[in-house]
Amino acid sequence: MTPLLTTKGLSRHFGGLRAVDSVDFTLMPGEIRAVIGPNGAGKTTFVGLVSGRIQPSSGAIVFDGADITGQPAYVRVRQGIAYTFQITSVFANLSAYDNVALPVQRTLSDGRSKGAVKAGVMMALERTGLADRAHMPAGQLSYGHQRLLEVAMGLALKPRLLILDEPTQGLADSEIDNFIVLVRDIARSATVLLIEHNMPVVMQLADRISVFNAGKILAEGTPEAIRENAAVQEAYLGTAP
Repeated sequence: MTPLLTTKGLSRHFGGLRAVDSVDFTLMPGEIRAVIGPNGAGKTTFVGLVSGRIQPSSGAIVFDGADITGQPAYVRVRQGIAYTFQITSVFANLSAYDNVALPVQRTLSDGRSKGAVKAGVMMALERTGLADRAHMPAGQLSYGHQRLLEVAMGLALKPRLLILDEPTQGLADSEIDNFIVLVRDIARSATVLLIEHNMPVVMQLADRISVFNAGKILAEGTPEAIRENAAVQEAYLGTAP
C-alpha cells in the first residue's frame, strides 16, 4: 500500500531553535496516528508544516505521491488536508451553522445551492453532536463545543487527511467518550493525524503512535509498545523503570 503522507528530512528552525529536526515520517491511508510528546517537543510545528501553515527550512513533504512542500495551505486544503487548530479558531459572531457552511460551500460545484449546503452543514453538526446548537453564535458555545465546531468545519471539507490538534481539550468526560466514537467513524473514510495529551484517549484511538522529543521522533509503534518504551517514559517522566 502506498503511503498517504511522507516527510523526508523535514526541518524547521527558528534562529538557533530546531523545532522540527530532520523528521522522516510515514502515514498510511485509513490510519489513526497519534503524535505525542512533552511540551515544546515540536508536535504543533510538525503538523503546521504538513498543513502548509508553516514553511520548512529544509526537507520534503509528499501527499498521495505528489510533492507538496512548496504549496500554500489553501492548495493543500483543496487536495484534501484539513487542520483544526490548537487554539480555537471559529468565527465568534457567526452561528455554528454559518461557520460550517463556509467550508461546505468549498466542496460544492454550485456553492449557492441552499439545499446542498444545508445537508452538508447538518451532517457535520450531527456527527459532532452540535445539531441542536446550529443557530447559536459560535462565541456563545462552551469552549469544548467550540472545539467540536472546529472538527465539524474540518469534516465539512470532506478531507482525506484530518489533522486534529488537542481536540479533547475542554471536553467533559461524556463528550470525550462521544469524540472517541466520532474519530473511529471518521477513520472509515479518512486518515486521522491526532496530537493529544490525554493519554487514555491516545491509547484507545491510535493504531500507531509517534513520540516527538526535542524536534525529533523518539519512538514509533503500537500503543502497547509505546507504553512499555523506556525512552518514552524517560522523556515524559524523567525516569525510566
